Amino acid sequence: MLPTFLIIGAQKCGTTSLHEYLAEHPQVGRPSTKEIQYFTHNSYRPPAWYRAHFPRAGEFAHTFESTPYTLFHPACPGRVRALLPDVKLIVLLRDPVDRALSHYNHQVAGSFEALDFQTALAREGERLQGEEQRLRDDPRYRSFAYQHYSYVARGMYARQLGRWYALYDAEQLLVLRSEDLFADPPGTLHRIQAWLGLGEHTPSTLTARGARRYPPMDPGTRAQLRARFEQDAAELRALTGVELSRA
Repeated sequence: MLPTFLIIGAQKCGTTSLHEYLAEHPQVGRPSTKEIQYFTHNSYRPPAWYRAHFPRAGEFAHTFESTPYTLFHPACPGRVRALLPDVKLIVLLRDPVDRALSHYNHQVAGSFEALDFQTALAREGERLQGEEQRLRDDPRYRSFAYQHYSYVARGMYARQLGRWYALYDAEQLLVLRSEDLFADPPGTLHRIQAWLGLGEHTPSTLTARGARRYPPMDPGTRAQLRARFEQDAAELRALTGVELSRA
């Protein structure tokens, strides 16, 4: 099979939890791994390589995968559209300020980040300079900085979603607030299942996956980040009707 739907992002927004919830549905076939990274890192491989990660045709009505880097990678909308023009796309978006701190702490925990948070934010532009164009130009190019140090850039949701709306009908995208999934897992999951045409199914457990605790953000840094995201948040509201920002 090829997937009938994808969870394309965003990172640190609950995609692991949602993946596990949906994979328990009896009509959905689980992929061999959550993040196949075909459209991001492996697009030069033949489609048969991608197909090999999914159940055989006829075993399930649906199959899917969840690679949150897909939303952010600049070449992915065109790559996905070329292979999966009819796919449905699920997007989970979290308050971008909270997402940035969670992303940073995830990198620290993985020993990928040695800078303090404010320094990492200050150096993000320098670290990411030219990387987006390199990713567009070379399907084999992998950018460690673009994937790992994009604390603010990944929270500019309107810019990212605009690339997908340019290639897919709005009816093929479901944009949800992560906070709604965290606060009401069964209600949000049932809404997603209905949108996918699945029968209602509640998993055996709805415990959040991958959650971690870390020190709160400095109030001054939070205010600075909120100001940086203000314009994109307004554009996101206009594009999707989704309101993410909090005080």
